[in-house]
Amino acid sequence: RLADHNILPGVTSDEGPGDAWPEIREKILAADILIAGTPVWMGQPSSVIKRALERMDAFISEKDGEGRMPSYGKVAAVAVVGNEDGAHHVSAELFQALNDVGFSIAPNAVSYWVGPAMGSTDFRDLGEIPETVAGAAKMVVETTVHLARLLADNPYPGVK
Repeated sequence: RLADHNILPGVTSDEGPGDAWPEIREKILAADILIAGTPVWMGQPSSVIKRALERMDAFISEKDGEGRMPSYGKVAAVAVVGNEDGAHHVSAELFQALNDVGFSIAPNAVSYWVGPAMGSTDFRDLGEIPETVAGAAKMVVETTVHLARLLADNPYPGVK
């Protein structure tokens, strides 16, 4: 959970003493797939996920010798939960930002559950996962893993 770490504000890969981002960044770049999960707060992604996107802005200037960001060849997907509408807006915002910093997005790369606006039931309190949510999550896994395998076998060319 990103909320459990001290991620300092900024747009570099290391904002100095006390910044937990460098270790988190290493884990992100070691993975083939990034799942960006967030609740919906007032129709928006959480400030925590926005802080992570802010920090990934550094990828734009961290290109390899072929002009590729460190996230090229990595795939991102999104998971959203909340007690209000906004999952489509949240996923659109995250998809755009993740793509801007070099991640590839597979088709149908979001799974979400939103309860009634201002409701009192949270996802974690459901007795079982609704079939539509489970089906969407399965599709996210299948398309995201498929794209990650394709990119592992066929990396993006340099973009000099």
